[in-house]
Amino acid sequence: MQDLQTLRAFVAVAHEGSVSRAAERLHLTQPAVSLKLKQFQANLELTLFRRRPQGLALTEDGQALLPAAQKALAAVAAFEEQARALHSTLRGRLKIGTIVDPEFIRLGAFLHRLVERAPQLETELSHGMSGSVLERVRRGELDVGFYLAPPGEGPGEAADEIVQRELTHFHYHVIAPAGWGSRLAGTDWERLARLPWIVTPQDSVHHRLLHGVLDPLELVPNGVAQVDQEACMLDLVRAGVGLSLARDTLAMTERQERGLAVAEGIRLPCALCFIWRRDRGEEAVIAEALAVLERVWGEPLSQTVT
Repeated sequence: MQDLQTLRAFVAVAHEGSVSRAAERLHLTQPAVSLKLKQFQANLELTLFRRRPQGLALTEDGQALLPAAQKALAAVAAFEEQARALHSTLRGRLKIGTIVDPEFIRLGAFLHRLVERAPQLETELSHGMSGSVLERVRRGELDVGFYLAPPGEGPGEAADEIVQRELTHFHYHVIAPAGWGSRLAGTDWERLARLPWIVTPQDSVHHRLLHGVLDPLELVPNGVAQVDQEACMLDLVRAGVGLSLARDTLAMTERQERGLAVAEGIRLPCALCFIWRRDRGEEAVIAEALAVLERVWGEPLSQTVT
């Protein structure tokens, strides 16, 4: 088994055709390189070089061994490079709170880029309502999460602990079963509140948006069913149970494809946000998530809204 320095000396002399130039290339003394070559040939019991007026040239045996020596050195270099890369590779687990549907929050693109940048990082997804994701991030059960709130409102009472970044703005619409268009025409919130509603728990952004409008008017929605999933809410509206709120893309799709009614002139603004604990923003896994999110949404995340 030959040591790496000897193999490097053999390859360097073969390329340079001179012990002195090879020694300079390897940052060794000329006697040290000559000794390594002498020991190398003795151990192999082969003559690898022959002297010529212009320097050293490989013998047939030397030419036969040169590719194998180069291959061995290349393999060692690749091994060392991979070992160095492992020192800089991010490891650990990132716990992410998700909401609504994956396409809307660009979850697939986010995870794809995260795996590309940090292949050793594990991700754990936990789906829930916006308010529950906020509370779990606050308690440290989740590292980061997606959150919905009116633009500029932020995490409310948790603002001292939670940092949020608004990713995009959109609107919620009031939707109703097919054939209810006449019941929505010209209605104000007082009349809308008296209609049957599919309501949601307090952790839901639907609840916060609806009560943000009705509470100042001292109105209470006429709740006839409560659900905690968007898909169930849409099913009940389609079934004719009552009204609900829906994101603009969903509302327009449901109107076009299923004939659901949409209240004209009523739009509740909302923001999709990304949240994390203020005191954990410098942690490596969270910083990596923010860097990836910046690429996915196409704008810097260094400026935050609290």
